Amino acid sequence: MTNEAQIKEEMRQLEKELERHNRLYYQDASPEISDYEYDQMLKKLESLEKSHPNLASLTSPTLRVGGAPLDGFENVTHTHPMKSLSNTYSKAEVLEFGERVHKLVPGQQITYVLEPKIDGVAISLRYENGVLTQALTRGDGMTGDNVTSNIRTIKTIPLKLSVANPPAVLEVRGEIYMDKSGFAALNEQRQENGLEPFANPRNACAGSLKQLDAREVAKRPLDGIFYAAGELDGVSFDTHVALLEYLKCAGLKTSPRFWCVNTIDDVAALLDELYAMHSDFPFEMDGAVIKVNDRTLYESLGATAKSPRWAVAYKYAPEQAETRLLDITVQVGRTGVLTPVAELEAVQLSGTTVRRATLHNAEEIERKDVRVGDMVVVEKAGEIIPAVVRVVTDRRTGAEAPFRMPDACPVCGGEVEQRQGEVALRCVNLQCPAQLKTWLEHFVSRDALDIEGAGGIVCDKLIESTLVKNPMDLFTLTPDQLDTFNLGTPDAPRMLGAKNASKILLSLKAAKSKPLANWLFALGIPKLGKVGAQIIAEIHTSLDEVANSPILKDIIELNNQGEAIRPLKKIDPDTYARRCDEIEQIGDRLVALGWYKKTLSKSPTRTLAKYTLKNQQGVGAKTAESVVAFMNSERGRRLRAQMEAYGIAPAATEKASSVFADKTFVITGTLPTLSRSDASKLIVQNGGAVSSSISKNTDYLLAGEKAGSKLTKAQALGVQIISEAELLTMLSKHP
Repeated sequence: MTNEAQIKEEMRQLEKELERHNRLYYQDASPEISDYEYDQMLKKLESLEKSHPNLASLTSPTLRVGGAPLDGFENVTHTHPMKSLSNTYSKAEVLEFGERVHKLVPGQQITYVLEPKIDGVAISLRYENGVLTQALTRGDGMTGDNVTSNIRTIKTIPLKLSVANPPAVLEVRGEIYMDKSGFAALNEQRQENGLEPFANPRNACAGSLKQLDAREVAKRPLDGIFYAAGELDGVSFDTHVALLEYLKCAGLKTSPRFWCVNTIDDVAALLDELYAMHSDFPFEMDGAVIKVNDRTLYESLGATAKSPRWAVAYKYAPEQAETRLLDITVQVGRTGVLTPVAELEAVQLSGTTVRRATLHNAEEIERKDVRVGDMVVVEKAGEIIPAVVRVVTDRRTGAEAPFRMPDACPVCGGEVEQRQGEVALRCVNLQCPAQLKTWLEHFVSRDALDIEGAGGIVCDKLIESTLVKNPMDLFTLTPDQLDTFNLGTPDAPRMLGAKNASKILLSLKAAKSKPLANWLFALGIPKLGKVGAQIIAEIHTSLDEVANSPILKDIIELNNQGEAIRPLKKIDPDTYARRCDEIEQIGDRLVALGWYKKTLSKSPTRTLAKYTLKNQQGVGAKTAESVVAFMNSERGRRLRAQMEAYGIAPAATEKASSVFADKTFVITGTLPTLSRSDASKLIVQNGGAVSSSISKNTDYLLAGEKAGSKLTKAQALGVQIISEAELLTMLSKHP
C-alpha cells in the first residue's frame, strides 16, 4: 500500500470513528470517550485534510461548522413530489378516513401507525451509497431549495448512514425543528439585542434554514426527525414500522413515540393520550399523523393531486382563550429595551392563570391593530410565553383606544432611541431607575454577589431614596442608614431593623472577596451570562486584565477582519493572501487556547480557514465585543474606579481539580444539603460548567426534590441524571 493510500485509509477510519462517537453523544446519550479525546481525533483529521486536501471527503465531520456564505439557494426538482397530508380537526373524520381506506382495499387486514405531528420545516435528504449528497426543502412540492450546507451543520443528522451495506439511494423525508428551550433562549437573546423575536419555534426554524451563511445556522439549536421515504434504490420496506426501524438503525432520529394498532377506532382512542404527552416532547407538536402501516397497499390506495390517501393529519386546535385587553404597559429592561406588555382580564390557559402577555414591540401592535379595550385571543407561543394572537374586531364598540409607544422613557422620562437595524426602542439614560432596579436585583442575586436580604422591596426603596445610584453605592451604606431605613411609607413606616441591616452589611463585606467570575456576572454586561463569565475568569486574573484582554481582542479581530477581507479575494489576491496569513495567526492562537477549533475549506483555491467555538465552550465575537466595550465605557471605568477605592480586587478562583473538565451540568429541584449556588461553585471549582437550560449538550442533570420539567426533558434527551450524593461520590474519587 502506498503512503497516500495509507493516509487515505487513516482519514476514512477517523471519519468513521468520529461519526460513531457523534452518534453516541448526541443521539444515544452514552459517550465512550471524553470531549478532549474527541477533539484530538478531530484535530488529527483536520491536520491530514490540510496536508492532503485532495483526499478530503464530503462526509468529513469537519464540515459540521459550515462553509462560506452562499449567494443564493439552488432550486432543485424533487425525484418524487413532496405532497402534504390532508388535515382534519374531527375524530369523526378520522373514523371516516378508516372507512375510505377499507373501501379502497376491501378484504384487507389494515393496521395503522399513529405518530406525533411535528411543527417544523419539511425536509428531504438524499443519501447515495450511504453518503448525504443533497437536502431539499419542500418548496412547492415539485421543487425545493438546496439547503445541504445548512443541514450538514446539524450534528444529529448523519453525513453517512451507519449501516453495513447502504442502498444505492435512500431518500428520506422528515421535519427540521427547533427545540422549545433553544427557542426561548434564542428569543430572549434577540429581544435583548433589540431584534424582532420569532413568533414560534417553526418560524425560528424556517428563518434559520433560509440563512445563506451555514456558520450562522450552526449556532441555532436545530434538530431533525424522519418518518417517510421518497426514492428508494437497493432497499424496500413492506411496512411503515419497518421503515422507521431501518431509519433508526441507519443513524437517523425517528419519533420518540409511536403506536401501531389494529383498528381506526384504536387510533381515535389514542388521540387524547398523545395530546396529554405533548409537553414532554422537546419539539412543538401540533397534531397527530395517522398512516396505513402496510406500504404494499400505498399504490392501490393512490393519492389526490395534493395528498396521499394512505395517511391523514389530525390537527389539535391550539389552546387559546378570549379575554379583554385592559391596558398596555411598557417595561424597561436591564439593557434599556422598552417592551409593551398586554394587561389582561385573568383567564385560564394551559393550566395556568394568565394576566399578562407579550406584545414584543410597536411594529407588532400596529400589524395586529391592537387597541386598549379590545377583546383579544391569547395563546402560549411555543407553550412558553403567553402572546396576543389576534384581535376579535367584531366585538369592538368604538370605545377602544389606539396605542403608541412613548416618546420618552416611561420610568425616568429620558430620551429613547431606535438603533440602526433594531426594531426596539431603548432608554439611553444609564441612570434610569428601571434599568438600575433590574441591574441592582441582578447584582445582589445569588448567582452574582449573593447579598442576603437586599432583594425585592429593599432594592426598590434604596433606589427610590437615592441612597443607591449604581450598585457600587451599596458598599457606602452604613449601619445607621440601614437600621432605620423605611421600607414602608411615611404614613405607615416599616423599618429594616438592625438584624436585617447586619445581614446585608455582612454579605457586602463577604462580596468584596468574591471571585472574578461572580463579579463579571454581577456587573450586568450585555450578552454575558453566568457560564461566559466563568469561562472568561478562568484565563484572566483581574477586571483590568479583562478590559485589556488580548484574547478577547483576538476574537473580535478574527470576526471583523474575516468579514472585511472577503471582497479582496477577487480584486486584490496578494493583499487577500497576506491578510489571510495574519488572521490565521490570530485564529491559531485561539485554537491553542482551547476555545476554538479550525476547519479548513475543501476548495482547491486558497481560502481563509474557518475558526469556530469548540463545543460552544468559549466566548464568541459578539460577547467579546460587549465585554470589552462595557469594561472600557464610561460606566465600566467608573465602576472599576469605585471598586479600587473600596478595596475590591476580585481574582480568579483556583480550581480544586479538573475532574469535571469539559462537562456541563444543569441543576434542578431542592438538594438535600447543598444550595444550588454552592453546588454550582463546587462544579465550577472542579473544572465543570453550569448551564440554566437542558440541551443535548448537557452532560449531567443534578436533580433534587421537585425537579419538574427539566427532569422530564433530561429523560427525553437521554441526559445522565445524578443526585447530590452521586455528585459528591464523583468528587471523592478524585480528591
